[in-house]
Amino acid sequence: MDMTTCLKSLLLAIQQYTGSRTAHTAAQLQKQVEEVSALKCDQLLSSGQVLPSECVSGLVELVGNPNTSPALTSSIISLLTQLACDDDSREILHSSYNLTSTLASVVHCHSATPGEPLVLQCLQVLQKLTYNTRVFQSTNYIHELITFLMTNIQSQNEDIVMPCLGLMANLCRENHSVQSHIKSLENVKPFYRTLISFLAHNSLTVVVFTLSILASLTLNEKVGEKLFDAKNIHQTFQLVFNIIVNGDGTLTRKYSVDLLVDLLKNPKIADYLTRYQHFSACVSQVLGLLQSKDPDSAAKVLELLLAMCSVSGLRSSLCEVVFRPAGLKLRAAGRKHGAGLDGGRKAESGLALVQWLSSPVEGAECCSLQALQLLNELLEEALGADSVSDCVLSFVEMLLPVLLSLMKVVRSVAGRRSPEKTLPAHHTTSPACCLISLCAEDSTRSVVSRQVSAKLCLSQVESLLSCCHSNNPLTCLPPASENNLSQVCAEALLRSLELMSKLRQQVKDMETSFYRMLQDQRIVTPLSLALTSHHRERVQTGLSLLFEATPLPDFPSLVLGESIAANNAYRQREAEMSVKRVAVQEVPPPRMNTSNVLDSPSVTSRSVHSLVEKIQNGLELQDQSKDSHVSEIIDFYEQKLSALASKESRLQDLLEAKALALSQADRLIAQYRFQRAQAEAEARKLGCLLKEAERRREDLQGELGSQVLEVERSKAEMEELLQHNARLQQDSEEHQALKGAYNTLLNRFNENDRLLKELQSAHIVLTKQSDGLRRNHEALQLQHDKMLSVLEEKEEEIRSLRSDLQQKNSDLAGLRNELRAEEQKGKEKDQEKRELEETVDVLRKELNKTEQARKDASIKASSLELQKSQVETKLKQKEDELNKHSAMIAMIHSLSSGKMKNDVNLSL
Repeated sequence: MDMTTCLKSLLLAIQQYTGSRTAHTAAQLQKQVEEVSALKCDQLLSSGQVLPSECVSGLVELVGNPNTSPALTSSIISLLTQLACDDDSREILHSSYNLTSTLASVVHCHSATPGEPLVLQCLQVLQKLTYNTRVFQSTNYIHELITFLMTNIQSQNEDIVMPCLGLMANLCRENHSVQSHIKSLENVKPFYRTLISFLAHNSLTVVVFTLSILASLTLNEKVGEKLFDAKNIHQTFQLVFNIIVNGDGTLTRKYSVDLLVDLLKNPKIADYLTRYQHFSACVSQVLGLLQSKDPDSAAKVLELLLAMCSVSGLRSSLCEVVFRPAGLKLRAAGRKHGAGLDGGRKAESGLALVQWLSSPVEGAECCSLQALQLLNELLEEALGADSVSDCVLSFVEMLLPVLLSLMKVVRSVAGRRSPEKTLPAHHTTSPACCLISLCAEDSTRSVVSRQVSAKLCLSQVESLLSCCHSNNPLTCLPPASENNLSQVCAEALLRSLELMSKLRQQVKDMETSFYRMLQDQRIVTPLSLALTSHHRERVQTGLSLLFEATPLPDFPSLVLGESIAANNAYRQREAEMSVKRVAVQEVPPPRMNTSNVLDSPSVTSRSVHSLVEKIQNGLELQDQSKDSHVSEIIDFYEQKLSALASKESRLQDLLEAKALALSQADRLIAQYRFQRAQAEAEARKLGCLLKEAERRREDLQGELGSQVLEVERSKAEMEELLQHNARLQQDSEEHQALKGAYNTLLNRFNENDRLLKELQSAHIVLTKQSDGLRRNHEALQLQHDKMLSVLEEKEEEIRSLRSDLQQKNSDLAGLRNELRAEEQKGKEKDQEKRELEETVDVLRKELNKTEQARKDASIKASSLELQKSQVETKLKQKEDELNKHSAMIAMIHSLSSGKMKNDVNLSL
């Protein structure tokens, strides 16, 4: 049975159970709930369909009804838990369907029996719903839920303490209203004492939940200052890092990371962490978690590392941990196998960060974005130092192919022009931003310039330009929007142009491509959006590109000014018509019908005005408890009216811009038609003279075609040969590497074989000697005499070695004298080096002047190319006229020669 049929049956069963609460209808409803639970319900709520929304609304109402049986309520909650499979679905259940307050009411109804399975189930679902979600204090049954949680946390009931602590940690985190309410309660001090006692609990999860609650409630108070002072904070750091690395599971690791992130927001605790002596070792262990294929764990680890990057004192330590092991691993290929396994494991922890950039694991898009942001932060820190280490350069060489592959993926997605394939802005701009950061230093810029080509950047910009102009401008969102594909591609386009500007001096043909893109008419839209943006970085990037483009002869400055004026006029109208936003959490609008009507383009302002008048006329019939809700609904519809008016003004501005562009296009078409008529008249006059040339051209065309085919075949053969040569070169390099490895192994084998033979021979000799000693004692006496003679010989050798040692000492004294002379020469060389450096500084200043002159010459060259094309057109016309005159002269000459022959015949 498909999903639609099951949902229809479920909706029918809900309606039947609501109309008649009998055992039969309850059993039927529970059966339908179990059937839907057996199906795959991923992203069912985020699809926006009407049928799932009605089913969920009915189920939530049944859960909130105290007359519903506990078994049926438990089944419905299990289904709702299955629907809340991702962040979007949880947000919809929390905000649109008020599932949080509904489950809180269920907990309040069964507060007398806290150990009941239904209560535990509700607490677990509430913990899942409220994670990273702000719950307002005014939400229904929140005060009762907080009282229930505090009571049961102090009850010491092990079965219910853990879910209560987890839910309390979610409610208190970054929620000042809930924190103030808890602090205002009378039993808050016993509650604090109970929490402090939980710090010695056996379960690490309980300890993490407790620390999170205490950090939220007491961090800026006297109790928090005692808990997180200089004496205890290092133990807390060690505990949290141990839980992150060796935690009970993903849930414990998630809350541990959140706890450490919250603690880092306190400047005093962040300063304590900068002085923590085991910080580097702990970060290395945390980076080791990235080697797993779990996107959830990796996302939390990257979130923690990004939070550490916000602390200035930790950035250099993070750079040392991330970059140095990667450099060690890159150089490990030339070492022997006996170097140890420790360095390899540490190296893998740094490389795992790069592997998440292009990870094929499902759900790893967020991890890729976080890894890009982290690397960008760390590279900015590393490149901002006085000198760039070799480890950073090795890491950059390893990172560049991954960044270039990400840019190719972005270009392929942008080329599809499909709204369903829209990537977030940071997914498209982060690779370019990372490359721009690498171009800030000369050493890394040279590494980037060796792998980035002008063709790659040009194709990237072309794809983004086509993506920016793929949608109809009349249907695009206003300039302030950040969600449409054109805005995303516009920001990525500016970053790509900035990258081309950074590399134009180092990459071949990059400068020509850069100036050509700046003179493209399509650059006006993204450049105007950047110049009128409220983001400082976008405005600065737009101004730098505008400074480069203004001197160019074909830059569309007039169209850019009109686009900027239109954007400013829209923003001014939007500011004038802005109204107070409706608090959706307090008064949620109707979920389905009203939203569909408002989103439909057929709704007019007249129907909305009539609806507002009806609501205002009906205010007298409402009681005092509903007045605030009606006024808020009126504000909501007034907001929709202002949005429609601002959209209308935006459309009017776009229509005026399109009308101006259309008039310019009409003028160009008229000029083209006039020139085409002149060309056709000239063509008709020259038609009779071109017939002979056409016949000759056809003959030459056949010969040219054969020549072209031969050239194409030659090119194809050349390309095959080049590819074959590249493959052979690659095979040769692999062969050389394998040959070197084989020779190394062969030498080690020969040496081990020689040692084995020597040991075997020594073993045989020793065995024979042992047998001889056992058999004959006299042979031992003879051997003793021999040893005495050998001892005398050794004494003679010792005396000779002493004489040699004295000779070596005298030689060493002479070498020391020579070393002093060499040091004097080195000082003289250093003096010469300083003089040469001063000369180099003078030459660099002259080189900068030369580069400025070359830039002006490049701009002039682009203008001269346009003039060259015009001169070539005129030259072609002159050549046609010259051919015409030559043909006429040839005809006259032939006629005159024929007349002279007739005169000669007559005379004869």
